Amino acid sequence: MAVSLNGERRELATGTTLDTLVAEFTATGAGVAAAVNEAVVPRSRWAQTPLGEGDRIEVLTAVQGG
Repeated sequence: MAVSLNGERRELATGTTLDTLVAEFTATGAGVAAAVNEAVVPRSRWAQTPLGEGDRIEVLTAVQGG
């Protein structure tokens, strides 16, 4: 199935959940937030959030700097 991840088209296996996608996309789980179709999904719900055809996913990682 095709989704948009941070504005780029990605092909995912049917049944992929948000936690699986975030784990593949980021090196660390700390300081990461995710939204599906402009709705922030709490980390506690990532494993129960299946992704579907055409979903728009944004994965953001906090960074320090000044």
